[in-house]
Amino acid sequence: MGVVVGLAMGVGLFLIWSVLVGPDVPVRARRPSRLRTTLDDAGLQSVTVRLLVLTSGMLFALAFVAVLVLSRTVPVAGAFAFLAAYAPFSLVAGRARRRRQELAEVWPDAVDNLASAVRAGLSLAEAVSGLGERGPEPLRGPFRAFARDYQLSGRFEDSLDRLKERLADPVGDRVVEGLRVARQVGGGDLGRLLRSLSGHLRDDARTRSELEARQSWAVNGARLAVAAPWLVLLTMSFQREVISRYASTAGAVVLVTGALSCLAAYRLMVRIGRLPLERRILS
Repeated sequence: MGVVVGLAMGVGLFLIWSVLVGPDVPVRARRPSRLRTTLDDAGLQSVTVRLLVLTSGMLFALAFVAVLVLSRTVPVAGAFAFLAAYAPFSLVAGRARRRRQELAEVWPDAVDNLASAVRAGLSLAEAVSGLGERGPEPLRGPFRAFARDYQLSGRFEDSLDRLKERLADPVGDRVVEGLRVARQVGGGDLGRLLRSLSGHLRDDARTRSELEARQSWAVNGARLAVAAPWLVLLTMSFQREVISRYASTAGAVVLVTGALSCLAAYRLMVRIGRLPLERRILS
């Protein structure tokens, strides 16, 4: 018994010693979850994934109790509770999509402002900081924070990294990395590079806007087609003798089948009618 205890103590001490004096093993940074990425894209960096999930759970409970009191039918209450629970995720995704569209429209003006400032003789750091006062309104907050970071630290590279995190935008990633390369390489072609980038961003935003306007009918039609049967079901909840038929097993099967069909059809129509989103490959 003493031999076993001594061997165990020796192995434990060896493991502790190997951790203290062994080489440092680099820890790979974990990629953010899809919900975290969506919240960042929506400009909700202060909202945690846990808070979003908690809000969804609270809405589920409130909707379940409210519809159950109204209809006295558990399957119907469960169906509307799931719809209510999905609402926060849908709102965040919609906010992220609108924010990307808004930023895509103002980035050309921001790059033109940078090119004008560089042409006027300002340094690159001063030109970027100036966007906090003279840039487009949706971008002023992140660039004001960049100006404060740069004034406090004096490290342009680190301030750019934090600026990219605040922007959380694929176009912003390209602009920030272009500024980083321009800072490192230098040269007199920065103004011409910025003007070329501005023209490219403006053409890309114009083309995407035209395509989205043509495809919006498919997305709106999908939303209307999915919402219509559930609005009818909610109206039927006021008639308890009618809605009580869904309390049976057959009624629950009908509700589940209808919900799955609506979800599959909606996702298919949205996938067909919506342009693919630009991914943040430089984040």
